[in-house]
Amino acid sequence: MTRLKSIIVLLLMAAPLTVRAAPISYDLQAEKSEVGFVYSLSGAENRGSMPVQAARIMIDFDQFANSRVEVVVDVTRARTGLFFATEALKAASVLDAGNYASIRFRSTAVRANNPRNLSEGGQIDGILTIRGVARPVTLQAAVFRQQGSADNDLSHLSFRISGTVKRSDFGAVGYADMVDDLIHLDIAARVIRAQ
Repeated sequence: MTRLKSIIVLLLMAAPLTVRAAPISYDLQAEKSEVGFVYSLSGAENRGSMPVQAARIMIDFDQFANSRVEVVVDVTRARTGLFFATEALKAASVLDAGNYASIRFRSTAVRANNPRNLSEGGQIDGILTIRGVARPVTLQAAVFRQQGSADNDLSHLSFRISGTVKRSDFGAVGYADMVDDLIHLDIAARVIRAQ
């Protein structure tokens, strides 16, 4: 019986050594984050942006596949730099901001190209919801320490996320004679470790 107790005590003492660190929660720095996009209007490349309204970001640095991202973008505050293009973007035949004030993205899988160096990028599979239509997408992403951070400081991070979506997949078909179907995403997000 004493030997069994000793084995149980040894197993209990060793257990904490095998437990992985929990994912780390990060808060969005909304004023330093935006969803940029590039679209073609009558053959000319143009840029626009939408502010990130909310985000839930969990990063597991030991098992990057356990990381999760959820983002909500404010369609009503979209800007293109051209007044008529901004109004057309929010119109019922495109993003229909009157009925669908936000765009949502929820990750379903995260893969790092090099788990030891997240700045080498990876892929985020997820569900993108535009105009109430949900479709699977894969985005390219990289994570960096914010400028001025120490080498081992993971409290302030920056993300660069890119990808391409077809607006017609989400029913945003208005002005098809002037605006290309492909929209290129260029997302910059900054986060700080949650307290």
